[in-house]
Amino acid sequence: MPKGVYKLPEIKNEPVKSYAPGSPERTALKEKLAELSKGGLDIPMIIGGKEVRTKNLKDIRPPHDHGHLLGHYHQGDKSHVQQAIDAALKAKPAWEAMRWESRAAIFLKAADLIAGPYRYEMNAVTMIGQSKNAFQSEIDAVAELADFYRYNVKNMMEIYSIQPNSAPTTWNRLVWRPLEGFVFALTPFNFTSIAGNLPGAPALMGNTVVWKPSKTAVYSASLIMKILMEAGLPDGVINLVFASGPDAADVIFNHREFSGLHFTGSTGVFNSMWKTIANNMEIYKSYPRIVGETGGKDYILADATADAKQVATAITRGAFEYQGQKCSAASRAYIPSNIWKEVKKYMEKDLESIKMGVVEDFSNFVNAVIDEEAFKKLSKVIDEANKTEDAEVIMGGKYDKSKGYFIEPTVIEAKKPDYITMREELFGPIFTVYVYDPKKLEETMDLLDTTTDYALTGAIFSNDRASIERMTERLTHTAGNFYINDKPTGAVVDQQPFGGGRGSGTNDKAGSVMNLLRWVSPQNIKENFVTPTDYMYPNFLEE
Repeated sequence: MPKGVYKLPEIKNEPVKSYAPGSPERTALKEKLAELSKGGLDIPMIIGGKEVRTKNLKDIRPPHDHGHLLGHYHQGDKSHVQQAIDAALKAKPAWEAMRWESRAAIFLKAADLIAGPYRYEMNAVTMIGQSKNAFQSEIDAVAELADFYRYNVKNMMEIYSIQPNSAPTTWNRLVWRPLEGFVFALTPFNFTSIAGNLPGAPALMGNTVVWKPSKTAVYSASLIMKILMEAGLPDGVINLVFASGPDAADVIFNHREFSGLHFTGSTGVFNSMWKTIANNMEIYKSYPRIVGETGGKDYILADATADAKQVATAITRGAFEYQGQKCSAASRAYIPSNIWKEVKKYMEKDLESIKMGVVEDFSNFVNAVIDEEAFKKLSKVIDEANKTEDAEVIMGGKYDKSKGYFIEPTVIEAKKPDYITMREELFGPIFTVYVYDPKKLEETMDLLDTTTDYALTGAIFSNDRASIERMTERLTHTAGNFYINDKPTGAVVDQQPFGGGRGSGTNDKAGSVMNLLRWVSPQNIKENFVTPTDYMYPNFLEE
């Protein structure tokens, strides 16, 4: 078989289209939205490369128009999870043996398909199914997912190039083996890119995967699967199942060949799965790799020198883009009293101009939250803030589910620094501000550090370099992704490797070498060219 040391195509971040009025991409996307909104969906599971349908049909409805039935997907059960495991294990020997450049070619082709012929369809299904506006979908479902697939290939090559030194007459080599068994990818609704990367990253490294997407992101997950298959992914390498969480967990975490979990979701779910895995350790052939990015209570801290307009803009974008349904979304702020009135004025102006509604209207900055469960949780939080003396709703606060699950961008001013919305993740367009004495920056940083166990993202604003240096040092463990004079969202693959510590996950940095290292098990091979034939060493010889 021909050999070579291959040079990859140029790998760079996918450019983001603007979708500005009059642009060709705006016209193309609107046409695709109209086409796909007609409905008639019948989405099967994909197990071993085959479509699998059941009699248990579940509705697919846009969150912003829940009266519109798009179609159905086929809900599976424990038997389908077992089928997916069997298919993954069957596909593993051939996939593991495939040359790395062939695996790379599949994912590079998938990236080009996403950024090329499937660009508008990928955006449209994400917008319709997950109520994401055009720009938020473009940076996620197209640009970031293409970036994940391309940079994963680049990072894989970097890993394979990590090799040990060798002494004279020997040659040491590292073999980067995939894990034994299968990997379980459990993916969220809020980022189509994460849904595609969580099964994709382990698969690229030679693993086979059982993939369970969120029930509210089945539409986009099915398109990702279609694209991967078109790109040449062999049958059974990734198996897409629509089963309940308890059914999937019961089968997967009790299987001897379970080798890894790749997860993005809530801290509570992750903690529960970790406990289950720990309790089942005697079952497994090897220690499973557990990789998770979980919750966040992401902050903005401004000092007395901060620019009020910059702070207000960071809050508006960081808190309310995609309805605050980002793990990285700004959720709490500590603003000094000397600039608060000005920050508040700018925020009020921003929120007065923000439009909310369906995704088909490109002027809507805010769309619907993902489902009725989220709507009920968030509206209850607003109601409780309106009743308590410990907080005040100072902006927004309205909600309506008559047509879609709409929550108005809402700002709460906390009278106590430990008010519940300063502590708990809400995952919606609700932002809480605590106003502090500018002379008490040190005490405020202590509050910020100890109020919550999350440590995903955080941002500081200051025009004093010494203060920036002090805040950066003091808050080092409060965020895995830390921003200076910028909002705490919008991490770009290969630019800001993403992940947090504490209660926010294992900080394995998706899209980086660090993440891919979790999906391989290195073996060192030593070859001796001049093999000894005498057991004696010189120090044992007589004088």
